[in-house]
Amino acid sequence: VQLQASGGGLVQAGGSLRLSCAASGRAFSTYAMGWFRQAPGKEREFVAGITWGGANTRYADSVKGRFTISRDNAKNTVYLQMNSLKPEETAGYYCGARRSRDRTITIAASTYDYWGQGTLVTVSS
Repeated sequence: VQLQASGGGLVQAGGSLRLSCAASGRAFSTYAMGWFRQAPGKEREFVAGITWGGANTRYADSVKGRFTISRDNAKNTVYLQMNSLKPEETAGYYCGARRSRDRTITIAASTYDYWGQGTLVTVSS
């Protein structure tokens, strides 16, 4: 599967952005999906994940209540709605796909099989 992330940009602190990750190839619905972010000089960190059917989600503590992950399997797309953005959340945001039909949402980047190219989110203070 190939992943294409989009929707990043420049936003003021407190603002919102909606990221999209479009998948090509078959069997998108057999993949659990995750959003990660990576700031310069830092490791890639888990932001949010969603199971193959969308029934289960998981969030990093730092984004709970502000970010929402969702997916539309008919459109082969996963979304990340980000509200109340903070300057420290400036980073490249990456979507990952993990072959899984269970309810597990993993937070380790190494457990994901495919990655998109990333989209840059810059939050100004």
